[in-house]
Amino acid sequence: MFLYRLFDRLRHWARLRRWEPSHAWGRRGEDLAHRFLQRKGYTIVARNYRTRSGSGEVDLIGWDGEALAFIEVKTRATEEYGSPESAVDADKQHHILIAARDYSRRTGIEWDLARFDIVSIVLTSPPGIRLEKGAFSKSQSHWPIAV
Repeated sequence: MFLYRLFDRLRHWARLRRWEPSHAWGRRGEDLAHRFLQRKGYTIVARNYRTRSGSGEVDLIGWDGEALAFIEVKTRATEEYGSPESAVDADKQHHILIAARDYSRRTGIEWDLARFDIVSIVLTSPPGIRLEKGAFSKSQSHWPIAV
């Protein structure tokens, strides 16, 4: 059983390390979101935060006034197959919540200060950028939160 889990993690890690055009879009989207949020007054304190176990990830973490925003960035070339934010389903929210809870615990920041935002980017010319503050709540996920 241990070996199966190990090999699954290695395959997952290898997939993440391959460079594909969609990864370039995602990276560009995160860079655009970072600058956009800074112009909106956010202080970004972390990028691509992952739990040690790999069970959760948050694209950007930043302070927006008194709120600590955990920000998911979704980037698409077009909106032909739906808006970028529609890809943040319950499963994705669960993984974001796990990472957010882990970050909050490790840094000693009160969980009550947490908020979950989504930045949607469509790579048109110029890029379309939308911010949805409080896109989902800590209790919205139907999954149990365990770190």
